[in-house]
Amino acid sequence: MFLRLIARPLMAKVKETTGIAGLDVVPNAREVLIGLYTKTLKEIQAVPEDEGYRKAVESFTRHRLKVCQEEEDWEMIEKRLGCGQVEELVEEARDELTLIGKMIEWDPWGVPDDYECEVIENDAPIPKHVPQHRPGPLPEEFYKTLEAVSKKDEPKITSGEPQIE
Repeated sequence: MFLRLIARPLMAKVKETTGIAGLDVVPNAREVLIGLYTKTLKEIQAVPEDEGYRKAVESFTRHRLKVCQEEEDWEMIEKRLGCGQVEELVEEARDELTLIGKMIEWDPWGVPDDYECEVIENDAPIPKHVPQHRPGPLPEEFYKTLEAVSKKDEPKITSGEPQIE
C-alpha cells in the first residue's frame, strides 16, 4: 500500500514537452481532466434533456471521465481515448465548458411552439453561376455490376419441379 502511494508517482513517466508550439505540459493532467469533465457534466444539466447537443456532450464526457478514472498513466489515457495528447484534451474540455455557457446564453433550442417558419416557394430559374449539385452519369461498369449482382439473386431452378419460396 505504502509503495503504491509513494513510489507510483515517482516512477511515473514525466512528459517534458508536448511538441506543439504554445501548448505547455500539464503535469497533473489526469486530475485536471477529471475536474473539468465533472464540471462539464454538472453544467450541461442546464441544457434541455432532449437536445442532441446535451446528449452528445454527456456521452463523450462520461466516456472520457471513465477512462481518466480508470487509468493512472497519462500515456494510457492518451492511448485509450485516441483523441490527442492529454494537454489537448484539457484545452478541449475548457473550450467545451466555455461553449456550454454560450449555448445556454444563446438558447438555440428555445424556439416557441407557436413559431411559424415562412416557406418561400419560388419557381424562378436558378442563375447560371449557382451550382446545382447534380451528379454526373454513373460509369458503365456500375450498371454491368448491378446487372450481374441482380442476376445472382434470382432463384435458380435445378429440377423440373416448381420451387416454393
